[in-house]
Amino acid sequence: MTHFDGQSGRGEDLLSQWEAWGHPPACIIIGGRKITVGSKLGEAAACSVCFGDNFAKPLTIMDAFCATWKLVDSENFDEYMKALGVGFATRQVGNVTKPTVVICQEGDKVVIRTQSTFKNTEIAFKLGEEFDETTADDRNCKSTVSLDGDKLVHVQKWDGKETKFVREIKDGKLVMNLTFEDIHSVRTYEKA
Repeated sequence: MTHFDGQSGRGEDLLSQWEAWGHPPACIIIGGRKITVGSKLGEAAACSVCFGDNFAKPLTIMDAFCATWKLVDSENFDEYMKALGVGFATRQVGNVTKPTVVICQEGDKVVIRTQSTFKNTEIAFKLGEEFDETTADDRNCKSTVSLDGDKLVHVQKWDGKETKFVREIKDGKLVMNLTFEDIHSVRTYEKA
């Protein structure tokens, strides 16, 4: 349960951030009152996630990422794939594929499912713990995903190389910045 004293202004900051993430309403407690994110401070609001007076859904950074996302824009992705060593035919398919990404939490693990007409992949991991990952282009990596503030940072290491994806929510969209050596790509997703 998230509590704010109503005096510090932290509640209003949370409301602004939650709305900026484009997240659906969630129940929180501010100044001892139940409100739904998106309603005005001080106004009590009914909340469908409450199961009694002392329970409310916790608000976490991960909650902002948990959704189904559809690719809507991709910048410099071909150059990024080329730098990774992805072959011409696979790059051509990768450039025209519009994957759907599903991010969710299952118990103590985060699950990221990427679905497309080309290939489906799934990774399940605990934040901050290394795991084995086979990528869509068949690289076998040692990967780690962690939270850095409000960013989800995904690092893949293989054959002495390293690439990094930084996912963040901007204006209700999932923006993924990919970096390998000096090559940068940006992929933008909207909620499906």
